[in-house]
Amino acid sequence: MKYRIIILFYIGCVNICWGQQYNPEKVSKKAVNFYNLGLDQAQNGNYKEALAFMEKAIQQDEGFVDAWLTRAGIYGEMKQYENCVAAYETAFARDLQYSKDYKLPYAINLAGAGHFQKALDAVNEFLSNPNLNSQSIKAGEYRKRCFEFAVQYDKDHDTKQYVFAPRNAGDSINTADLEYYPSVTIDDSTLVFTRRLKGMNEDFFVSTRKGGAWTKARGMDGDINSNFNEGAQNISQDGEWLIFTGCNFPEGLGSCDLFLSLRTKKGWSSPENIGSPVNTEFWESSPCLSPDKRELYFSSNRPGGYGGKDIYVTHRMPNGQWGAPENLGPKINTAGDESCPFIHADNQTMYFTSNGLTGYGGDDLFLARRQPDGGWDSVTNLGYPLNTTDNEGSLVVAADGKTAYYASDRADTRGGLDIYSFEMREDIRPSKTLWVKGNVYDKKTGKGLPSAVELIDIAAEKTLQKVQTNESGDYLITLPLGKDYAFNVNRKGYLFYSRNFPFRTAPVDSTYTINIGLQPVEANASVVLNNIFFDVNQYELKTESISELDKVVELLNDNPGVKILISGHTDNKGKATDNLKLSENRAKSVVNYLIAKGIEVSRLQYKGFGSTRAVADNATEEGRAQNRRTELTIL
Repeated sequence: MKYRIIILFYIGCVNICWGQQYNPEKVSKKAVNFYNLGLDQAQNGNYKEALAFMEKAIQQDEGFVDAWLTRAGIYGEMKQYENCVAAYETAFARDLQYSKDYKLPYAINLAGAGHFQKALDAVNEFLSNPNLNSQSIKAGEYRKRCFEFAVQYDKDHDTKQYVFAPRNAGDSINTADLEYYPSVTIDDSTLVFTRRLKGMNEDFFVSTRKGGAWTKARGMDGDINSNFNEGAQNISQDGEWLIFTGCNFPEGLGSCDLFLSLRTKKGWSSPENIGSPVNTEFWESSPCLSPDKRELYFSSNRPGGYGGKDIYVTHRMPNGQWGAPENLGPKINTAGDESCPFIHADNQTMYFTSNGLTGYGGDDLFLARRQPDGGWDSVTNLGYPLNTTDNEGSLVVAADGKTAYYASDRADTRGGLDIYSFEMREDIRPSKTLWVKGNVYDKKTGKGLPSAVELIDIAAEKTLQKVQTNESGDYLITLPLGKDYAFNVNRKGYLFYSRNFPFRTAPVDSTYTINIGLQPVEANASVVLNNIFFDVNQYELKTESISELDKVVELLNDNPGVKILISGHTDNKGKATDNLKLSENRAKSVVNYLIAKGIEVSRLQYKGFGSTRAVADNATEEGRAQNRRTELTIL
């Protein structure tokens, strides 16, 4: 900054020989004295004081072009782009020939204010100067590409109605120290961020939301913070894990490694290096966990990538270890640097930064959406004003798909970088995501059961998420809207639990707390098979039933001595005899599927009960839906 401002001054001095209407040697000594005092303040970062002296210099001599140019430069450093542009334009009006070398910073600040067509015109004017050196040409052509992109982006996207209004998180979160790298749990009730204490030591702080407001942030309890620098953290959606970057740790494998801490009753555990093959002798940073904690995204500069820093993903194996990282490929990674990946709670939308993809200049924010085959579609720039001519940092989006958090040093900052929130533009939002949380327990003893919880896309017959409860049986699983889901809970030795969530055509605005009692596999134990589907008055199994039926096959294969009864039930609409026959045929269809999958006939029975064993009131549609069911009973 100091060097740049001094350079601005000396460029003006060099131009004296051009003999234009402005002559620095004819500026009054009093104006020059104020100017030099302002220049000293600017070099020390005291911009407000510097501006005051520049104003005094201009009052002494309104034709003091160097004072106008330096004033513009100071406003640019303060990101007061409109004031900066106005000061440059005043200097140009005083003497365009003397000031023409400043057309490039003028263009950059026009772009900072969002005036991209004017910025493009200004940089073209700058490049028309035949006396530019190669470095100036290179800088001008780079900015020209950025401004051309920005102009075209505005033409291709309807952003005029979008209001970008970041809100400072307030004094409970932000201080005179730097606060950055926010991370939130899925219910938006816990905010974790990095604070750089006294400009040196990085530690983690946490705040919880109560009554719509954030509580006073405090250092995270337990053994996670240390005398070393902890940063670039991500809290898991359920609030149980914190994965972060530790640089130059004694147990590190390279310059920066990824570490994991777990939430315990005594606070956060002492961090553990997650080890090879994720960490290497190179740089690993900016981690992010998928909602089910089965995937870990991060950035690394290890050899074999597409550029400087690339984004990788590693999958958690059944033994709890992390597998060999996979590069996300050329649709995401470039010859430049990609970093700060954030995978949303929908497990389909990823945000990240890149300086290798075309954008507004420096590091821009982009998004990519996961395709049905698991790959990523072409990336999308988030556009202005989320992206600017400056470098953008990490971005996280809450489960509502609308609220985003990031760090910035805007005009209302408490000191340097602060945490802000804002509303995302509609076309770059992820899917709104609901969630189910609760506890899995033994129905007989009430004791919590570590179990596997699966979320299955019914139409695609594909498992979207598979989470493991903690030791107490607590779980959390996300439910992106727009699909119909089967929800299964499994533990060997117990009947599985199933439920379906029809969110494809009926979005809802609530979350679910479902405590699940699993029944041991023993005589007379029964479970409703909620994900067995038939058309109205038909008994042919629909393909959406396959995932559930295969769970029954798995249950029987795991318990070879078990015999079962499949019973069909209907509501009371229609004739009783027709309902009895329909329910029996539906039960028989299930048994036939199991036989086709290799289950011995001697282990299977079926029976139809029609509407004789109602479990809910047939007077309502909700009650009738509960009565139309297929049950499995251990014999």
